[in-house]
Amino acid sequence: MSFPMLSSPWFPFILLILSTSVTATQYRIPRLSPFSRTFLPNAKASPVSDDFKTFYYNQTLDHFNYKPESYTRFPHRYIINFKYWGGANSSAPILAYLGAEGPLEGDLNAIGFMTDNALQFGALLVYIEHRYYGKSIPFGSRQEALKNASTLGYFNSAQAIADYAAVLIYLKKKLHAKDCPVIVLGGSYGGMLAAWFRLKYPHVALGALASSAPILYFDDITPHNGYYSIATKDFREVSESCYETIRDSWSEMEAIASKDNGLSILSKEFKTCSPLNSYSQLEDYLWSMYAGAAQYNQPPRYPVTRICDGIDGASSGSGTLGKIAAGVFGYEGKLSCYNLEPKNETETDVGWRWQKCSEMVMPIGTDNDTMFPPYTFDLRSFINHCNQLYGVSPRPHWVTTYYGGNDIKLHLQRFGSNIIFSNGLKDPYSSGGVLQSLSDSLLAVHTANGSHCLDILRANETDPQWLVKQRETEVSIIKEWMRKYYADLKESKQ
Repeated sequence: MSFPMLSSPWFPFILLILSTSVTATQYRIPRLSPFSRTFLPNAKASPVSDDFKTFYYNQTLDHFNYKPESYTRFPHRYIINFKYWGGANSSAPILAYLGAEGPLEGDLNAIGFMTDNALQFGALLVYIEHRYYGKSIPFGSRQEALKNASTLGYFNSAQAIADYAAVLIYLKKKLHAKDCPVIVLGGSYGGMLAAWFRLKYPHVALGALASSAPILYFDDITPHNGYYSIATKDFREVSESCYETIRDSWSEMEAIASKDNGLSILSKEFKTCSPLNSYSQLEDYLWSMYAGAAQYNQPPRYPVTRICDGIDGASSGSGTLGKIAAGVFGYEGKLSCYNLEPKNETETDVGWRWQKCSEMVMPIGTDNDTMFPPYTFDLRSFINHCNQLYGVSPRPHWVTTYYGGNDIKLHLQRFGSNIIFSNGLKDPYSSGGVLQSLSDSLLAVHTANGSHCLDILRANETDPQWLVKQRETEVSIIKEWMRKYYADLKESKQ
């Protein structure tokens, strides 16, 4: 008997997932990403400009050991746009985007903060991919890199930011850009990396813009229900009746599903392309839809409004089930049928599963005060789940041990500087963000109506004024950092 799947780089993980009864969706930890994969920014569909040039750095596998195998190298992709750079002779700045849990391609057009501001800064634009994603794969192939916990052990944030430091130091030397200041930026998980990079490598980066970076959603610093409390608030502010319908729907749908023909009833009501195989399939889809809509509730689509318009605008006589289905139709658009099956796994899904099961342990749950069913994050169960997947246990306290986080105002102001923590308060992940300035150079910039990473996405003429103002504030802060840097540079050369 032949097994074609053996050639797939995901095969080891498919076996691992099938071997355990606990699925990743049972741990209600929404994924981190600067933009929604459901509603990609329009720029994503545009061809990438020829101004972007791809290079590879011969990266070190392990920056923190001196074992012979630590010196193994792998090709590490970075992309440069030279178009706007004022050059090394004028000490023009470098804007460095720190790639996160995915390949770089989607970020080149979507992350507008880089290209939108390059001209006024005269900046060199550098985009650096995160190890184990895209084309920056150790061990020669994705299949080999993801084979087991031994090869995955080099896949973590500390190694990633050390990679970024190595690339930036190399580039500055290669371009004779010793005096060119570097500003790093990132969004979501990448925003965490940007903040942590500035703390760990202040000699490499003058400052950091950390957009929608929930660096406090670790080690019980943030209440577990923070994320879903804000998601609930987002829906409730749009429509009280929409919120109530969603809140009351879960028990009704579960009761219908428990009947002999219940799944058929639900499949018909939701116009599914294929019959539902379990109630959890529908629950997982709706849970993810509501969370994603709240997290990426940005103009012009405003998916929370689309869902609530569908629910509240359901035909007269529609029961709760019909209203919820109408919300799905409003979100997805008019289709002949609706695919509620889990999406095909991407490299991001596979990679982020490892990252969650190693160091990125974010204890997110719900309670009776949200519109979601009560769900308690059980660390012991999560550890068992990860042990079944990889044979290793997560380190739930490592992020705060290595980067800090507890009593952040007390400690960070004593050694940190030049970080912008930007957030939109309608983003559920803002519950784990830094929302108050910690010092005169550790600055919180937030907007009441903003969503996840909206400030670093490409600007549009229709952007609301509050978003324009947020971006202008961030640019002015960075300019002030540079002004002080150039004054110090000039003094040092006298």
